[in-house]
Amino acid sequence: MQPSTQSDAAAADSGVPIALGRIPSGLFVVAWRDGDEDRCMLASWVMQAGFAPPQVSVAIASSRDLMAVIDRGATFAVSVLAESQRSLLARFGKPSPDAFAGLPLHRTATGCAVLADAAAWLDCRPTARAAHGDHVVVLAEVVAGGGTGAEPAVHVRKNGLRY
Repeated sequence: MQPSTQSDAAAADSGVPIALGRIPSGLFVVAWRDGDEDRCMLASWVMQAGFAPPQVSVAIASSRDLMAVIDRGATFAVSVLAESQRSLLARFGKPSPDAFAGLPLHRTATGCAVLADAAAWLDCRPTARAAHGDHVVVLAEVVAGGGTGAEPAVHVRKNGLRY
C-alpha cells in the first residue's frame, strides 16, 4: 500500500510503520455464506469489543466481498487459528472457492463454516459499522462460540502499513 496523503507520507517516513507492525494480533479465518457457497478470508484485525452482549470488532478492507454480504444482512463466523495451524495461512491468504476443501469443518447455527480444529470459533451477527480510510470496522454480537482451547497463533508484522 502506498501513502495516499502528505500525512500518510510523513507517517511512512517516521517510526510509525515499525511501531504499528509491532502490535501483536491473532490470525483468523472469517467465513460467510454467499447463497449456497462458503466464502472466507484471512484476517488479523479481530478484537473483543464488549461483554454484555459479547461482541467483537473486525476490520475489513472496504473492497472485500464480505462487505456486500454484510450489507444484505448476512452473518459471519470467525475461526481463531491455533498455533499448530500456521500451515493454513497460505491456503486462506488469497481468495479461493475451495479454501475449505479437505479440512474438518463445523457448521454454526447461522450456517457458517468454522474450522473444527480451531483454537476457538465465534458465530457473529453484525450490528454496526464505521468506515474510515481503506477499512471498515464491523461490530458484531457473538451469538455462539466453541473450539478446542488450543494455544492461539499470534502474529507480528514487520511493517504496519501493509499486510
